[in-house]
Amino acid sequence: MSAPRGTFSIVAADPAAGEVGCAVQSKYFSVGSVVPWARAGVGAVATQAAGVAVYGRLALAELERGAEPAEALERVLADDPARETRQLGAVTADGRAAAFTGADCLEWAGHRTGEGYAVQGNILAGEQVVDEMTRAFEGSDGPLVERLVAALEAGQAAGGDRRGQQSAAVVVERAGAGAESRERIDRVCDLRVEDHVEPIVELRRLVGIWRRWDAQRLAHAAYERAEYAAAADSLERALELGEDGELLYNLGCYESLAGRREAAIAHVRRALELVPSLRELAPGDPDLDPIRDALGLER
Repeated sequence: MSAPRGTFSIVAADPAAGEVGCAVQSKYFSVGSVVPWARAGVGAVATQAAGVAVYGRLALAELERGAEPAEALERVLADDPARETRQLGAVTADGRAAAFTGADCLEWAGHRTGEGYAVQGNILAGEQVVDEMTRAFEGSDGPLVERLVAALEAGQAAGGDRRGQQSAAVVVERAGAGAESRERIDRVCDLRVEDHVEPIVELRRLVGIWRRWDAQRLAHAAYERAEYAAAADSLERALELGEDGELLYNLGCYESLAGRREAAIAHVRRALELVPSLRELAPGDPDLDPIRDALGLER
């Protein structure tokens, strides 16, 4: 038989934010393509060990039909003669959770569940891996994607997959997110590290980029509604994640349109220092018309 996937994962829901998601790490190539499943307004599922990827889709369908998480997993596994080699976790959008660890999963294997989450792992350094993941998730706050990755970091620090590291992923969906962007989908974050010596470290780096990108996406949606102050506020908060030239340029544009003249001038000037190529765009940008004189730009 093919080698089982030594994996640790967390599925979780943030009902207040309308978000569900899953984060996972394994000594397995492209684990994000098979383990994590999420559907806004329904829940999230992880299917691992001697995993069957389609079980994720089937479990979500059961949840959508109203099954309790434990019932959904039982239905998916009901006719599986190798069920004792499987491991699954499930959470509903309103925070009910369940997990299953088959008796034949390779040691150490086990899971933990709590309000709004299920943590599971197999071929682990020990039960401290899932215990630390649980502690990290329960003790963190902020966006769901951050809490999911924090749980992975804690699991790896506690020993993680005893075979080592290779790939990691995080997926988050938010109910109603499709109405906020031109993509028209509820999947707000889908990041994968397919093959890396420190996949969780790399995933954390990608999450930082994604958070800046997501802020710009939401700000642009406000801009298209002519809500310039709201667009500027969104990007100003994103600056807490680190200085970024393109973000500063867009922030300056929104501030220019919102009448925040001095801030707009400062931010655009700094953006042009950081990204000289923007000097070719700025002269023809109508968003900068209110501060064009101060920037010395000519069309």
